[in-house]
Amino acid sequence: MQRSGMADDDAEPYRLRLLSYNIQSGLSTHNYSQYFTRSWRHVLPVPSRMVNLDGIARVLANYDLVGLQEVDAGSLRSGFVNQVKYLADYAGFAHVFDQSNRKIGMISQHGNALLSRIRPDAIHEHKLPGRIPGRGVLEVRFGTGPDALHVLILHMALGQRGRLRQIEFLAELTHDCRHVIVMGDLNCRSDSREMAVLLESVRLCEPAPGLLTFPSWRPDRQLDHILVSPSITVERVEVLDPVYSDHLPIAMEVRLPEALRRLLAD
Repeated sequence: MQRSGMADDDAEPYRLRLLSYNIQSGLSTHNYSQYFTRSWRHVLPVPSRMVNLDGIARVLANYDLVGLQEVDAGSLRSGFVNQVKYLADYAGFAHVFDQSNRKIGMISQHGNALLSRIRPDAIHEHKLPGRIPGRGVLEVRFGTGPDALHVLILHMALGQRGRLRQIEFLAELTHDCRHVIVMGDLNCRSDSREMAVLLESVRLCEPAPGLLTFPSWRPDRQLDHILVSPSITVERVEVLDPVYSDHLPIAMEVRLPEALRRLLAD
């Protein structure tokens, strides 16, 4: 387990436990060759999916806000189980929202999802620009007005050019937002050009760069990130080690600014 300790405070602030996880639709992968030798599992149901979902749900149960990528909303490959609802019910989340971005008939319903213990005030689904369609961002707003918290859950493109276009979109989307959390599989490293552009244009911080999340069986790069506005104090960041996917989940505990705490308490 990789962990980075952050700020500490003796006060009793409003804390949120965050988790971002690309769950690969409930499939586990243990080496690169399995992407080819077991490719059929991405279109057909297998019993191990449900075993993995139960394990994932036990991990999610420890958090307040969870952003999921590569989650299936109910299709042939998932045995027509809505994985978002299944995980939420198992882990006890009251508020659940999914965004299916890549629908292939009855075979797959591929997308992002939010599981929350706090009731959001607004949900918006956006399509991300890209040469190949099928990616989106789920925007969730807690509170109202200038001190609202905006949480964005997304899975960015594989190519650098596509990611840079998507970052331009995110910058426009968050232009007037004071408190922002971005969670997801960004498909780029902490030291990449795209990450530098994203942090500058969306006015975000990466509190603990370089925590390795991919591949899960021998992680050597960080593709999964939780980024926050400077107004949000990060107390702890860590990568968890359950191998239920080809990615490892990244977790963060944050302390919200006073104005936002009052807003959420109303």
